[in-house]
Amino acid sequence: MNGSSLLPFMLGIPLLWPCFRAIENPKTEEVKHPTGSHSRVRRGWVWNQFFVPEEMNKSSHHIGQLRSDIDNGNTSFQYKLLGAGAGSVFVIDERTGDIYAIQKLDREERSLYTLRAQVIDTATGKAVEPESEFVIRVSDVNDNEPKFLDGPYEAVVPEMSPEGTLVIQVTASDADDPSSGNNARLLYNLLQGQPYFSIEPTTGVIRISSVMDRELQDEYWVIIQAKDMVGLPGALSGTTSVLIKLSDINDNKPIFKESLYRMTISESAPTGTSVGKIKAYDNDIGENAEMDYSIEDASQTFDIITNNETQEGTVILKKKVDFEHQNHYRIRAKVKNRNVDEQLMGYHAEASTTLIRVQVEDADEPPVFLRPDYIFDILEGQPQGSWVGVVSATDPDQRRSPILYSITGSRVFLIDDNGTIVTTTPLDRESTAWYNLSITATEKYNAQQISSVPVYVQVLDINEHAPEFSDYYETYVCENAGSGQIIQTISAVDRDDSIEDHHFDFNLSVEDSKNSSFTITDNQEMVLAFKKSLSSTYPS
Repeated sequence: MNGSSLLPFMLGIPLLWPCFRAIENPKTEEVKHPTGSHSRVRRGWVWNQFFVPEEMNKSSHHIGQLRSDIDNGNTSFQYKLLGAGAGSVFVIDERTGDIYAIQKLDREERSLYTLRAQVIDTATGKAVEPESEFVIRVSDVNDNEPKFLDGPYEAVVPEMSPEGTLVIQVTASDADDPSSGNNARLLYNLLQGQPYFSIEPTTGVIRISSVMDRELQDEYWVIIQAKDMVGLPGALSGTTSVLIKLSDINDNKPIFKESLYRMTISESAPTGTSVGKIKAYDNDIGENAEMDYSIEDASQTFDIITNNETQEGTVILKKKVDFEHQNHYRIRAKVKNRNVDEQLMGYHAEASTTLIRVQVEDADEPPVFLRPDYIFDILEGQPQGSWVGVVSATDPDQRRSPILYSITGSRVFLIDDNGTIVTTTPLDRESTAWYNLSITATEKYNAQQISSVPVYVQVLDINEHAPEFSDYYETYVCENAGSGQIIQTISAVDRDDSIEDHHFDFNLSVEDSKNSSFTITDNQEMVLAFKKSLSSTYPS
């Protein structure tokens, strides 16, 4: 630098010392330190760096002094400050070389300024020496509190998790210089959340410190504080919140709150009819609360269907009931969860049960015949009013209504109030061998209750008809017909009935048998033949 240089002084900056760099032409010079003490330095060493604390609140803060080593108090020397920040952030006293900050400095916005200084001789207008570059570094002060940039947080952890289970890690950041003492060294602690949670001071990892039951409380708000300066006095702090939700596990079995259900069903109800509903309650949620109902001892009469939407059990009729046979039932229902992990089976060792009493209501039922059908028989030709048979129906209900009988669509038979069937006219088997009747039974106290039964009447045969020839026979024979020649085959019928086929005996009349030229042979159907030759005196 042509044997000269600018010499910066640090003033009013406690405990911060400048750096030095070597130059030519060493020279000894007395320097006054910020503490007020003096030391001797060689001319060849020049300060090229200033340290200034941030957050200076004064409108004009003295930073240091630049002074040329050839400045011996010449009033014509003028100091100039150049570079980014010159005139706007920093100014220099043109006569003394003192540098001032005229704005508040913030290291987090800008930590270093590179400036240039020059000395001008105002008498000549020329530079006394070349420009000299130096830097001003803004030193950190603890002016930024820790911030949780990702907060607030939310985490989910299963209920009943053991102590030490990791929940979530929270992280705060500090804009201060991490290399400047403890300004950015953080410690975490819980402001709210004990005794259920704990936090690792240096990592921000939150862990469970007490077993929690979702059914007692399903979520917790935890407040976390981060302090810089490792929590020492004067430290700044920031907070965040963590919403910790407990997810459900299947640690509760469904339970019936009612120990007894009373239901009724009409005996006239068809199968599949809903008898009533039962409901168990499960403190768990979602699929952990899904349940299935069943009857503890298998029932032939009732069943239970689970409604997957409402988680109710519907009791249905599996088999029709009869009030007169059994008017009440006792069944025991049980309930269990549908989805249970093996490690949680201990919570479901014994299923909850409840008792169901079903009362059967009596319905006004139609009369019931003792038999599904009746078959009677009667000999033909019996006089009017002859007895045929008796049908019987009863009212199955408790009041036992008297029964009225009637015959549908027949004028041949009558039936009285006792169910006795009689004829209204003699019957002819040859005319009608079978009668198909429909007998109706009606309750006297409720004419709407009607039943019917088929009755079959067989007319039995009596031997009342003589055999008859099947046809009128008129036979012709030639006069020269030979003896034994078949001249006619005849047959007979009998209108009476026979278990076996009819068999008839044929013979000639008494007068014809004494002097007859003909004989009859029984060949099932009878054959008429010549007995001897005919003369011309016999008619043909």
